[in-house]
Amino acid sequence: MVTIQVPAWPRWLFRAAITCETVLAFAQAALAGGFLAGHYDFLTLHNENGTLTGIAGLLSIGCAVMLWRPGRGPAWPIFASCAVFVAEAGQIFLGYARILAVHVPLGVAIVVVIVGLLVWAWREPRQVVA
Repeated sequence: MVTIQVPAWPRWLFRAAITCETVLAFAQAALAGGFLAGHYDFLTLHNENGTLTGIAGLLSIGCAVMLWRPGRGPAWPIFASCAVFVAEAGQIFLGYARILAVHVPLGVAIVVVIVGLLVWAWREPRQVVA
């Protein structure tokens, strides 16, 4: 059996990107909660953090591509990251349109998917044997 050496840096790059996106997504929920608790300045912070979360989503897509090639990882994180970014773009639109009946549950779904990606990213990769 031949063991294929997989470079570690793409996995660490993806881990860093998805960790940042997760922190920003949790901050979104906290900022929304602060706004609902009567701290009205938190809405501006929620807005700005939403933009940062979208930028982190784009970075996660790029890092997922690097994880796939040259990192020899699976391709599905690219599609999951793209889906999260599209959902985040929809979130921004829904937030500005004040369509909270969709905005809130979609935000929860985004956090769930991002946490799933985070858990997967931080698990030890399987040894590839050819």
